[in-house]
Amino acid sequence: MQTRLRQWEYYGLTPTFSELYEKSKNGEKFNKLYEMITSRDNILLAYRTIKSNSGSKTPGTDGITIDSYKLKSQEELITLIQEQLVDYKPKAVRRVYIPKPNGDKRPLGIPSMIDRTIQQMFKQVLEPICEAKFYSHSYGFRPLRSTSHAKSRCDSLINKAELHFVVDVDIKGFFDNVNHRRLMKQIWNIGIQDRKVLAIISKMLKAPIKGLGIPTKGTPQGGILSPLLSNIVLHDLDVWISNQWENYPSKFSYKRQGDKIAALKRTNLKEGYIVRYADDFKIFARNHKVALKWFHAVKDYLKERLKLDINPDKSKVVNLRKRSTDFLGFTLKATPKGSSYFSKSNIKSEKKEQILRRARKHILNIRKNPSRENLMNWNSFILGIHNYFKYATHVSNDFTDLSHRLSRLIYNRFSKVGKRVYTSNAPPTYKKFYGWSRYRAWVINGIYLYPMQAIKTKTNLNFSQELTPFTEKGRLLISKKLKPEIMGEILKLMKSHIPEGTAEYLDNRLSRYSMQMGCCDITGEFLYAYDVHCHHFTPRKEGGNDSFDNLRIIHKNVHRLIHASDEDTIGRYLMLLNLKARQIQKVNQYRKACNLKPIRF
Repeated sequence: MQTRLRQWEYYGLTPTFSELYEKSKNGEKFNKLYEMITSRDNILLAYRTIKSNSGSKTPGTDGITIDSYKLKSQEELITLIQEQLVDYKPKAVRRVYIPKPNGDKRPLGIPSMIDRTIQQMFKQVLEPICEAKFYSHSYGFRPLRSTSHAKSRCDSLINKAELHFVVDVDIKGFFDNVNHRRLMKQIWNIGIQDRKVLAIISKMLKAPIKGLGIPTKGTPQGGILSPLLSNIVLHDLDVWISNQWENYPSKFSYKRQGDKIAALKRTNLKEGYIVRYADDFKIFARNHKVALKWFHAVKDYLKERLKLDINPDKSKVVNLRKRSTDFLGFTLKATPKGSSYFSKSNIKSEKKEQILRRARKHILNIRKNPSRENLMNWNSFILGIHNYFKYATHVSNDFTDLSHRLSRLIYNRFSKVGKRVYTSNAPPTYKKFYGWSRYRAWVINGIYLYPMQAIKTKTNLNFSQELTPFTEKGRLLISKKLKPEIMGEILKLMKSHIPEGTAEYLDNRLSRYSMQMGCCDITGEFLYAYDVHCHHFTPRKEGGNDSFDNLRIIHKNVHRLIHASDEDTIGRYLMLLNLKARQIQKVNQYRKACNLKPIRF
């Protein structure tokens, strides 16, 4: 998110997104969004975002990846996209299938690269409008929110509110069954009323799927805009449920939310709170009778209002004091402690089996080929599952069990290529994550492998509703702004005219300047825009490119010194710059990469 905020600053779009958010909060409607979506700065921001995604190397049906656009100039790229939208016809979507933990396959739709860029342009402008309206306890596919926040909310409802009955509702094939006509009405009702924008979104929904034809319903998983659209669909459900209890429109004004809830408990209204992560949601109630009412009410609402069916085999009412419920890879249960009940959470059994399968695959890969890549893949895998599941209250027991089930395989395979050692001499990265652990580590080819059983429960905190990238206060909670002098020079660099500069080069030049805090890579002095030169460390003629790693921000006179071959010219710039010996050594490193003789000093 800090990177996203920095990028918004580069292109001067932070005030725009904040204004959209504030106006939406105040209930304003938006009927002139097309010009904003197709503006130069929004297009360049979308390109930058798509370029940084790992999926940018995945081609659509046209076989084109982001590399095809990197060599275009900014003006060519902007013109291409703007012309594409004049009479927009999305290209066919490539359909791929990825395996699910239960053995089924999930269909993904991969749009073409230009369609992904256009969807990102729309998402950037529409997201702040929608975020201002979305329910506070929906957590899926929203900025700064995560599964841990959704689980924390569930824990609070069990521990503090003492709601121990849960309505589990599983929507049958949600992403494949979204009603297009209903969705377009929902987008209109949320405040997006630019008819040209709505017409293009409608075309996106009807983009043909290769081999299957034009879809009549659904939002394809894999599309950039699909997560936002899915939240718009279920936003109605959030509002409908919360308005029946938590946000019930009262005639009286209460100073505290607790006073309002106390008054509501004296009525015949059914108490309930929804916690939603994308299409996976739960409703917490106080007793079985109320939970059953919610179950039938939600089932009817989904069918009649949203045209969605539920899966009867997976939808039920659960008494958490007797049984557990599954949510986002965890199991939740209310267990007694003294005179109260508290949330007990573990890793879902299916997830544990999935972890075992993945672990065995990594172990066998290491035994077959103990390369640095395979060893680091193990560490990445262990760190990833630890970071995700560390919020379970009994996660230590779960990983101890997993480690025990893998212990024989690990010993038999790892003992042939490595050894177990105490970690007093482990590298800093290992100590950063596992320095507290007393477990010995396997060391293979000098690399310390992270131990599976070394995990501690982490206290799970609720999401702060003030944390949003669309307000000044929220942004200050996320990161510090760029220094004004750096931001001012970035804006000047954006306006500089470099005809031969590709979109890739101009974009990465800004990133390099920001990363170096506006300072010359050799002298360390702050550079104003008129003194900035961007040097290719490996020259293009030697096979270098415009990638971020190959660019350096340096003073224009230093740049001339690097490329100078005439002795008099070199001497003149040495006198002008008054470089120290260490700085001249660095200049010589640059000259060596350019196949030039070093400067003698």
